[in-house]
This record gives sequence, C-alpha cells and structure tokens, in this order.
Amino acid sequence: MFLGKIVGNAVATIKTPELTGVKLLVVQPLNRSLEPAGKLQVAADATQAGVGDIVFMVRAREAALALEQTFVPVDLAAIGVVDTVDIDRSIKNFELARGYSRFN
Repeated sequence: MFLGKIVGNAVATIKTPELTGVKLLVVQPLNRSLEPAGKLQVAADATQAGVGDIVFMVRAREAALALEQTFVPVDLAAIGVVDTVDIDRSIKNFELARGYSRFN
C-alpha cells in the first residue's frame, strides 16, 4: 500500500465491460515525505475521490478485488481517502535491521 495525490481524471471511451462506470484517476505517487515520487499513473477509483485528494492505493490482485465487481483487469486502485498524515520526523530509517526478524 502506498500514497498518491490525485491530479486529474482519465477518460476511456472504449474499455472492458467490467470497467463500465468505474472512474479512472490520474495519480502522482508520493514518497514518505509526501513529495512526488515517480511517474504519473492511472488508478481505478473505489472511493469517489477527487482532484487534490491524497489517497492510499494497492496494486495487483488487491487492486482487482477493491472494486464493486471483483477480478476486473486493473493494476492499481485507490481504496481510501487520507484525512491526515502524521509523520514522526525523528525516524530516519523505516526498514528493520538485518537479523531483527527471522525473515531478513
């Protein structure tokens, strides 16, 4: 899951029938400092978000499951509108140190 800011809408006159009625958003991905990170992307809207909103998004299978009709051919979906973001600036590294858990 990651954050993005909606900067516009995309319109597709021809699309797969499962996406009929699904709004497509143009989203600018954000880094942990809420600054633009990467290229603009198109996301299916599961939240009724609008331009200027910060949303959290999911990719892959989770994106396909987020819409009312599940298993649609989408790769990115906005699944929630962010009201506030509180960041503890004293934390510099969000990754676990090597050996901290049995998974790394």
